[in-house]
Amino acid sequence: MLLISQRRHHSLERGLRLDPRRTGLYLCASNLTMGQGDPSRPGFGVADYSVFAVMLLISMAIGLFQALKKGKTEATADDFFTGGRKMPAIPVGLSLCASFMSAVQVLGVPAEAMRYGYKFLYMCLGQSINSLLTALLFLPIFYRLGLTSTNQYLRLRFGRATQLLGSIQFLIATLLYTGIVIYAPALILHQATGLNMWVSLFSTGIICTVYTTVGGMKAVIWTDVFQILVMLSGFLAIFIHGTVLVGGPARVLEIAYNGSRLNFNDFDPDLRKRYSFWSLSVGGAMVWLSMYGVNQAQVQRFISCRTERQAQWSLFVNQIGLCLVVGSAATCGIVMFAYYSSCDPLLSGKITSADQYMPYFVLEIFESYPGFPGLFLACAYSGTLSTASTSINAMAAVTMEDLLKPHLHNLPEKKLLLISKALSFFFGSLCIIVAALSSLLDWGVLQGSFTVMGVVSGPLLGAFTLGMFFPWANQVGVLCGVAAGFSVSLWLAIGSTLYPPSAEIMGVLPLLGGDCSPSNDSLSGSLVTEKPSSIVHLHPDEHEGLHNFYYMSYLYFGAMATSTVILVGLLVSCVTGATKRNTIGPGLLWWDLHKFKLGESDSPHPQMVPLNAGHRKGSSRGENNDVGIIELQEDQNNKRGKLFGKSRFRL
Repeated sequence: MLLISQRRHHSLERGLRLDPRRTGLYLCASNLTMGQGDPSRPGFGVADYSVFAVMLLISMAIGLFQALKKGKTEATADDFFTGGRKMPAIPVGLSLCASFMSAVQVLGVPAEAMRYGYKFLYMCLGQSINSLLTALLFLPIFYRLGLTSTNQYLRLRFGRATQLLGSIQFLIATLLYTGIVIYAPALILHQATGLNMWVSLFSTGIICTVYTTVGGMKAVIWTDVFQILVMLSGFLAIFIHGTVLVGGPARVLEIAYNGSRLNFNDFDPDLRKRYSFWSLSVGGAMVWLSMYGVNQAQVQRFISCRTERQAQWSLFVNQIGLCLVVGSAATCGIVMFAYYSSCDPLLSGKITSADQYMPYFVLEIFESYPGFPGLFLACAYSGTLSTASTSINAMAAVTMEDLLKPHLHNLPEKKLLLISKALSFFFGSLCIIVAALSSLLDWGVLQGSFTVMGVVSGPLLGAFTLGMFFPWANQVGVLCGVAAGFSVSLWLAIGSTLYPPSAEIMGVLPLLGGDCSPSNDSLSGSLVTEKPSSIVHLHPDEHEGLHNFYYMSYLYFGAMATSTVILVGLLVSCVTGATKRNTIGPGLLWWDLHKFKLGESDSPHPQMVPLNAGHRKGSSRGENNDVGIIELQEDQNNKRGKLFGKSRFRL
């Protein structure tokens, strides 16, 4: 109880704080704001605020434009959530990229690359594996079924209980993740300008809530396109100017090499090592697969494409964008390391956490260049707006399709659309509250976001995997598997928080330190470890038994959860009575997709669609559209042909 109260006290002001790099508590007497208490410290000017304001105005304008842009037919709830299923591949791909490239990446990736080395680029390999698996395994099923909510698949395959479980888990995970990414730019604003934290949180949440509520999916996608360009522009400016100040690319690489940051040969299989080839490629692939393959926020985007082929292309466009953003962020981290080779701000006490490296670096190098700090802030803010708007729209879609629509059969489209917008506003407000609570966490922003997705989304990935690839899996098995997987991942997350590994175990590289006096302009530093702190240990420094389990890299949490769900689910299914394959509806198993793919792969219409799917032109409410009867169509020569079979499922 004493520990909890101490941590809460620190979260509000200053005091005892849990250090994720060490095993214990340390006293922190530094001011948490970088823009306060030191008049000589660089800060925001009029030009910076102007650049930042222009980005916000453009984002709002895009949302309003999409809301005012009405066609001949009246908008429906399905159009609000899927953009009419007529979106082209390139903007959808850029939107997919922007959705999870938030301020978490703008803040976290450069800091992680600075502390752990350039090997962080192996994350791009994990993302590439994810994009390939999503395009080949998960996308065809979701696209051809034409579902608005991914959890509708769980009902078709297993039953209502599994659908509700998936919906609740998704809502919890997305709320927590969105809260963290809204909190991150609020932290930047607070540090850089001294702006009140609550003002920052509310401004972030309100802006993305407004244009998401007003413009729907189309507004989200097109603002994402603009915001990903802003993010890349910010990273490019930081990289170019930082490299020039260090002395050129060759000098940056020389310092990085001397500091062991060019460490691409790290193939250590130790699961406790925070970042290695294996954790970033294998563990990272599983984390990203849970966020792309079955996550409502991303699936909702690629099913909005005109054709299945374009949906697959959107994933590859997304992959190019991911590699550019991660590569740019990691490169900025290496430039930061070279720039601070003579005086590290974390070691000298100028900043109090690794997440503050990037804003401090930007404010320092662009002190004499008005407007550029504003570009960085717009960069971080753009990522957050895209992620938050994506999450808000997805949570509204899941709530409408999974929880409310089954009970609203007789409501006209006008009222359904109004309810959908009200849900967007509600979840936007809720995200602001969760963001305020995220300030109580002592995790770094990158670890915090990935841990949340691994703990909650990892079990959901296991549930969808059981349904699509294991015909004998039944509902009892899936429910037991999800419960077991969630328990394991939550246990790991709590254990790693209470018993964090040391910097040595995680593989933190030594920092370059030296004389921090203003007169020292040399870039030749010496390798030093972090300054010692006054530590009150929570437990002995043990490295055996469960502690080794808790020391596991957070990138493996999702893989552990998914594996547990699959193993437990299959075992329980066999014990309780395996599902007979002939009782499974058509189009629900990946192995059976070839039986229904009779037309061209890039046909403008899915071969398997529900009657209420927006892919079918001229569909309207009435008849049995609202109960979600799934019909299989034979569409030879890209023309709608006769029905060759029906399978009825209530959604």
